[in-house]
Amino acid sequence: MSLQRTGTEPATDLSRHRLGIAATFATQGLLFISVTTRLPRFQERWDLTELFVTGLLLMVVLLAGLGSVLAEPGAARLGSAKVLRWAFGLIAVGLSLVAIAPQRPVFVAGLAVYGLGLGAVDAAGNMQAVALEHRWGRTILPSFHGAWTVGGIVGTLVAIAVTGVGLTAGLLPLAAVALLVLAAPLLPHAVSAAADAPSTVTVQVPWRRLGLLGAAMVLFYMVDTAATTWGPVFLKSAHHAPAWLLPLATLPYLVASGLTRLLGDRAVERFGPVALLRTGAVIASVGLAIIVFSPGWAVAVLGFTVVGASVAVIAPLSFSAAAAVAGGGVDGEARRARVDAVIARFNQFNYVGGLLGAVLTGAVGQDSLRVGFAVPMVLVLLILPLAGVFRTRRAA
Repeated sequence: MSLQRTGTEPATDLSRHRLGIAATFATQGLLFISVTTRLPRFQERWDLTELFVTGLLLMVVLLAGLGSVLAEPGAARLGSAKVLRWAFGLIAVGLSLVAIAPQRPVFVAGLAVYGLGLGAVDAAGNMQAVALEHRWGRTILPSFHGAWTVGGIVGTLVAIAVTGVGLTAGLLPLAAVALLVLAAPLLPHAVSAAADAPSTVTVQVPWRRLGLLGAAMVLFYMVDTAATTWGPVFLKSAHHAPAWLLPLATLPYLVASGLTRLLGDRAVERFGPVALLRTGAVIASVGLAIIVFSPGWAVAVLGFTVVGASVAVIAPLSFSAAAAVAGGGVDGEARRARVDAVIARFNQFNYVGGLLGAVLTGAVGQDSLRVGFAVPMVLVLLILPLAGVFRTRRAA
């Protein structure tokens, strides 16, 4: 059955919270893509091999996972809104260190702090989004993730525009943006209702069903991270594209992904998640094949665009479905407490996918990234048998 609108908040308050939460998603997308599109420049500045970059990505992913884990007890005590604000503060510190680093160890330390904040933002932001979706009464998660993508598009355009600007001058303003979002009107939280969340989660949540949803999200983030992290490097290593063209691996991918997500709320209501995901998996595999066998950078960019349009709704639908499964049988702040705890744990699938996309793609493709991109090309087809579990999303 469809989600039913809950709560007594005026529609104007819900709309204000929706804009505030969307702003945090957009800011995260802006900052994340701003970092990944600069990977080739980091390589050049610090004389990093692709294997060393792979190690850095592994560190960021693992620390992001830790940040997500820490978000669970943080949300139980302080509420997800405060956790989200603290996490953006960490990201601001991390980006500042990356920007001003005089030596490689300071640069690595900055990425570590950034990764910790990134994971907490992922978890707390999605806690806010699923809580508002429950109160809103219909599917709105894809549009939040669409806001993330819009932020990423802005980040890519900025990266192109400031190609000739030094890394310090290009990154320090982004740290200031992370601080500005602290004033966003987030959804408030009755902290006392979260006190019993851990025991409630352990006893009542059907983890097997959540595991299947998580497996689908792993596959999405495997593809997404491979495209956004290694795309610019692929254009440089496989096609010797000039520096100003490198962000083009990410920009068309993000534009296509953003359009899919912004239209995703209505598309899910009309076609259902199962059909969307199965069709998207096949198209994504074709797009990755275009990248793997691309004869030039223009064809490779076309492949990234196809991939972006194909699987973009998997992540928001995974979080939405996980919240629906976790929140079954309870309502009000008790439901929100349990869902917050589950989302923090469920978000770990994000980083498993990140490991596969960033680390496995780089490790397998250290001699040729064409081989590296062949890994997600094959594995994304596992979405086909997993898509059926998304029917549980409407069973909330």
